[in-house]
Amino acid sequence: MRGEPSCPKCGGRVRAPGLFADTWQCAVHGAVYPLQPVIPPSVESLGVVVHRAQVPVWMPWPLPVGWLFTGVAYAGDDRSGGRATAVACSGPGPLGGMGEMLLVAEELGVGLGARYAGIDGPDPGPYLHVDGPPDAKVLAGGRPTPLWQVKGAPDDRAVFAGEARGLWLWAVVWPEHSALLMYDELILADLREAGGELDLVPVGALTPRLLDPP
Repeated sequence: MRGEPSCPKCGGRVRAPGLFADTWQCAVHGAVYPLQPVIPPSVESLGVVVHRAQVPVWMPWPLPVGWLFTGVAYAGDDRSGGRATAVACSGPGPLGGMGEMLLVAEELGVGLGARYAGIDGPDPGPYLHVDGPPDAKVLAGGRPTPLWQVKGAPDDRAVFAGEARGLWLWAVVWPEHSALLMYDELILADLREAGGELDLVPVGALTPRLLDPP
């Protein structure tokens, strides 16, 4: 488990603001919002991200039957706040076996969602064909939100993206056939608005998907 911030786009090392730059710098991608080290999931770690987030912290709520919260990450620092958040959940897949879902909310250009999706980033726009009907719909923060399947993602996962509250919303699901979850009109809650309900989130073991996006 890494103990230092990294580039949200490539996972490489980043240089802290200093004499020559007032932003975090990646040698490949220039100025970035640093991805903070991922720590084991708990109600407390979730609360830290929720407190710092400047973007939604999306989670299916209620969680599908048997599903658990399995990790959270954010990109940003103490000055900027969280400009991208990623929440992982795991549980029984709709066709058997285990399924995993990662929900990312981010500002334009941060690149965290594209990294977890396994595509060249930073944003999903070039991979979306929004001239047709959406491939899935969720209720995000009480608003019907269309999502389109992202083309070009690796075969082991299904990736959907759209816009919610003026920001990118990504849903990355493993394995690919667990995408059936997306057709059940999931209800997504922004945990910044959850209050005491945070204490009710069931917690599981940390998913490695957050630590080393394949």
